[in-house]
Amino acid sequence: LPLASAASGWQGLALFDAFYRAGALVFGGGHVVLPLLEAEVVAPGWVSESTFLAGYGAAQAVPGPLFTFAAYLGAVASPAPSGVAGAAIALAAIFLPGFLLLLGMLPFWDRFRAMPAAQAAMRGANAAVVGILAAALHDPVWTSAILSPGDF
Repeated sequence: LPLASAASGWQGLALFDAFYRAGALVFGGGHVVLPLLEAEVVAPGWVSESTFLAGYGAAQAVPGPLFTFAAYLGAVASPAPSGVAGAAIALAAIFLPGFLLLLGMLPFWDRFRAMPAAQAAMRGANAAVVGILAAALHDPVWTSAILSPGDF
């Protein structure tokens, strides 16, 4: 996808690529995706840090998975397909890796989850998520939103 995105020059593919990679690297969902999304949209300048944090706050105020935050980011991103088209691209791209993994693993799931090595790997991945959540709390939330003791 990164090569196709660079070769095509269409910003919609670049947007899809960024959110697809964030969705592919997330384990556990929720706040784990924050540092990945920040790296994909704030660092290249598609979304400002204040807009990112405002969207995160709005996403926390409504029910549903935090992955829907991708729709907001796609809608306000500065590459060409923004608005409804950008939201649809970002939302589809961030959910697609999980759906593909589900479709690929479904026929083998009963055998896979019975394997001791698979159970150990899942316990290890779940433990690693705790560290990733701590990193997500520190950057961008702690470093950008908590500036004084009154912010608690």
